[in-house]
Amino acid sequence: MDIDLSSQEIAFRDEVRAFLRDNLPDRIKRGAASSPTVFVEPDVGQDWNAILADMGWLGYQWPEEYGGTGWTSTQRYIFEKECALAGAPNLTVLGLKLVAPVIFNFGTEEQRREYLPRILSGQDYWCQGFSEPNAGSDLASLSCRAVRDGDDYVISGSKIWTTHAHFANRMFLLVRTNTDGRKQAGISFLLMDLDDPGVQIRPIVTLAGDHEVNQVFLENVRVPAANLVGEEGQGWTIAKFLLENERGGSCHAPKLAYDIEQVMIAAAEQPDGRGGKLSDDRDWQRRVAKLRLEVDALEMIELKILAEIANGREPGPQTSLTKMIASNLRQDIDLLAVDLYGPAGLQLPNARPLYGENAPDPLCSPDAQVASARYLNSRAWTIFGGTNEVQSTIIAKTVLGL
Repeated sequence: MDIDLSSQEIAFRDEVRAFLRDNLPDRIKRGAASSPTVFVEPDVGQDWNAILADMGWLGYQWPEEYGGTGWTSTQRYIFEKECALAGAPNLTVLGLKLVAPVIFNFGTEEQRREYLPRILSGQDYWCQGFSEPNAGSDLASLSCRAVRDGDDYVISGSKIWTTHAHFANRMFLLVRTNTDGRKQAGISFLLMDLDDPGVQIRPIVTLAGDHEVNQVFLENVRVPAANLVGEEGQGWTIAKFLLENERGGSCHAPKLAYDIEQVMIAAAEQPDGRGGKLSDDRDWQRRVAKLRLEVDALEMIELKILAEIANGREPGPQTSLTKMIASNLRQDIDLLAVDLYGPAGLQLPNARPLYGENAPDPLCSPDAQVASARYLNSRAWTIFGGTNEVQSTIIAKTVLGL
């Protein structure tokens, strides 16, 4: 695997860097840095999306015919890496990186014309309806029913841990359309409006004090049959495709490296209690060095997957490996930040957001203020998108052949 960039790729990297230098506002960087959750608040994320859309770079993972950039897989990686290293917020992943690829790979031409432009323009904000109270890791056991009634499906049931449903106007969801035979064979993939009659959204406040997730109740909600993606009963296949994108559709290592660097910058100013700075402490240096090496190893794995994609191969089960490694590193780095700030890092204000004019005053610094909330929120990394145990099972079966 050749990891050296060509002259054209170096020129592209420099173009991205110049764009970020000139077009990434400090208020958006501060908003991203002060967001303890996986998904930044829409006022930050959507503003950044709009800037990229004006440049024509928002759908950078999409095919050109649907509004994408036509970039190579290497260019996409360079773009994500440079955005991460510049402190840019994550993009609105649920619409851009999850449901959009499903629509242009499995959807009808009418669905592509209807939904894809609205994702790029920001008119539609999507949430994901997969997990249920009794079907989390065992997604095949979902029970939310969709019964065909003429030109509609009538949906009854509930979805849980639905990220940003309180902001979204649309949801893509898995429903059970058949109860006979294998559980996986009776699942279908639907698109729906959240303002339809019979939809109720209830907030779930996390341990960190964040309202990021929700439970969505669906009571006899009528959804046009035209909103079925793919064939009836094809939902399990589509879900596996989507989850591969969720687990390995982004480069995790650069963002993790950026966060380690921010911790190290702060450690250079943090007293060690012995008259020096924490960054000079040998035990601290060993701990940081271990994390840096692990992040470098993760980037090598991601680059190997990138090379395979460039040669026409699908991401495959290796995405489970990157998801699991990145999740563990995310938690370790957030714990490092809490330990860095000591008591100042234990503050846990319930007010949100932690940026802007109405943000609560920090006891020490804005970075210390967000440390504990981010640590608690990142406990979910080893759960969402498939738990570590699920990822280990996938790796054991499909990669190691056990």
